[in-house]
Amino acid sequence: MKDVARMMRVHIEKILNYFTHYITNARAEGINLKILLTEKMAFGFRNREHLKAAIYFRCGNLQLYP
Repeated sequence: MKDVARMMRVHIEKILNYFTHYITNARAEGINLKILLTEKMAFGFRNREHLKAAIYFRCGNLQLYP
């Protein structure tokens, strides 16, 4: 029982982070996959600012035509 309590004290910040932000490894990997797909689709972009705008557009679920 002492081991569990010690482990909880060590990782309490990460545990609380889950409940406040709801970010799990699966969600983070999903965002990473969207970014990778956007980079593949953006092969013709001439600079990084355009790529950055495309990543914000895609990951922010923005609609082109509201």
